Amino acid sequence: MTANGSVFTDAERRYLSEQRLGRIATVGMDATPHVAPVGWSYDPEQDVIEIGGRDFARSKKYHDAERSGRAAIVIDDLASVDPWRPRGIEIRGGAEVVDDPPRIRIRPQRIVSWGLDNADFFSRDARTVG
Repeated sequence: MTANGSVFTDAERRYLSEQRLGRIATVGMDATPHVAPVGWSYDPEQDVIEIGGRDFARSKKYHDAERSGRAAIVIDDLASVDPWRPRGIEIRGGAEVVDDPPRIRIRPQRIVSWGLDNADFFSRDARTVG
């Protein structure tokens, strides 16, 4: 945990509060990776990322996470194109499906962030948590 009592740094929590679109990665029954754009939210009380959507309980990503118990999400954007400044967070972890409403809850186990707080995007903060 960081000094703020969260697995996320202050810079990561600020960034998460500004974004709404990400890409979830799951693995299919045949071990084929699956990546899809999704809406998500950060639950500060549980310190988790929650992913949901329309007819979500019928989706491949929902069933993949239910079966494997694993998922990752990348939340990123471009702060600037001149100069080139990508920034973002990759969160990998245990995934559980929740039913009311249907969603995937990712409990972070590995976090990689880059380009936050005007940092050079080559400067990465990678750590294992939990």
